[in-house]
Amino acid sequence: MLLYQPESGYCYNSDSVFLYDFISSFKPRGKVLDVGAGCGVIGLLVARDNPKVELEAVEKQDKFVEYATTNARVNKIEYKIHKKDFLELEEDEKYDYIISNPPFYHDGVTKSENEMLFNARYNINLPLKEFFKKVSRLLKPKSHFIFCYDASQFGLICSELDRVKMRVVDVQFIHPKKDRVASLVMVHARNGSKSLMKVWEPFISFEGEEFSQKAKDIYAKAKTQSIKCQL
Repeated sequence: MLLYQPESGYCYNSDSVFLYDFISSFKPRGKVLDVGAGCGVIGLLVARDNPKVELEAVEKQDKFVEYATTNARVNKIEYKIHKKDFLELEEDEKYDYIISNPPFYHDGVTKSENEMLFNARYNINLPLKEFFKKVSRLLKPKSHFIFCYDASQFGLICSELDRVKMRVVDVQFIHPKKDRVASLVMVHARNGSKSLMKVWEPFISFEGEEFSQKAKDIYAKAKTQSIKCQL
C-alpha cells in the first residue's frame, strides 16, 4: 500500500501497523469508523484486507484529511471522511466497529509546540472519559471497539470503559524487548458484553536491535510504502 505522509510533523509508526494486524484478527465487517485517521493508514489497511468493510473516518486536521483522501484514492479504496473533531461527530449513524490509534501521551509529558504533533499525541485533545462516552453512543449493540493505548494507563482504561457499560474482552501487551515492561496495549472492547477478558500472549517487538520475527511478518503483510511529501 502506497501512503503519502507529511514531510514534517506526525508520521505513523509501528503502533499503527501492529494495531492494524490486531484489528484484522477479528475479521471486521460492516460499518467501520477510524477515529483520528491521520494519513488513513489503519483504516485503509483494514479495508484492503477485509472486503466486507464499509470504511469511514473522522479527522479534524485539514492537512491529514487531504493526505488520507489522497491515499484512499491512490489505493482504490472507497472512503468517506468526516472533517471534524470526533467529539462533535453527528450521532445519526451507528457502527459495527470503531477503531483508533488515539492521542495517549498523558499530562505529565512535555508537549510539542508543533501543532500537528500536539494534536496527534497528547490525550488532552481526546480525554478518555469523553472519548469512550462518544464511542458508546456511536456503536451498534454488541459491537466492537478496538484501539491501542499507553500500557501504563490500562487500569484507567478498564475503569472508564466500565462507566459506559463496555467491557474489555481481548487484550495484548506490546513489549519493546523481552526484558522490558509493556509500552503499548491493544484493546478489544464490546458494549453490553459479559465475557471474561482474554489476555493474549505478550508481543515482543524487538530482538536485539532488529524487529522480532512476528513484527517482521506483520510489516510484510502490511506491505506499506511511505512517501513523505507536500501535497
